[in-house]
Amino acid sequence: MSSTDTSTQTEASSRQPILYADQLWRQQRFFAGFLVLVGVAMTSYLLYMGQLTRTSNLIWALYIPSGLLLGGAFLFYKYRSFAESLDEGLKVSSLRSSVVIPYESIRSVKVQPLSLAFLEKRKRMVAPMMKPLMDKPALFVRLRGDEDELAAIKKTLGGRVVYDDMIALPLKDADALSWELSPRLPDRMGQNQGGGKRRKRRR
Repeated sequence: MSSTDTSTQTEASSRQPILYADQLWRQQRFFAGFLVLVGVAMTSYLLYMGQLTRTSNLIWALYIPSGLLLGGAFLFYKYRSFAESLDEGLKVSSLRSSVVIPYESIRSVKVQPLSLAFLEKRKRMVAPMMKPLMDKPALFVRLRGDEDELAAIKKTLGGRVVYDDMIALPLKDADALSWELSPRLPDRMGQNQGGGKRRKRRR
């Protein structure tokens, strides 16, 4: 395998989708598809009957772009939501913005069930869409920094993702990103506590 192929695979494996956006896409794509399907069916029927130009019937034609826009928005949200290990730090991207957290600002990383991030008062923050993710492995990143730095990260990523000095991210493969991050931490405290065994790379 060439060095280019190896580099490409490493880059691909280090970027992990955040499952909040993936779950939302899975639930809402059928509604978006339904709008498009109904719009196409009714527009075709009204066009065949010669009644499409009536003002009261034009609403059916709007179902098509509405469904496409809705589906595109959820798909874009899914594309924009990921966590990735970069040379300069951990990048966490959300719909409208992203933040890169330097490795020296990370105390430790763990892989634990997402439900541990929503105990006691935080239980009310669990939306119905999130419930299937509660038992899924999530990456818990404990931060070091002053209140202003933590507040800025929380403002960017939101209160569901950031609480106290912790970031909790349900990821497609939380263990993989944990193993990417651990060797990069200055004091090497970020061992994969609570996660699975490290998987051997194929040669």
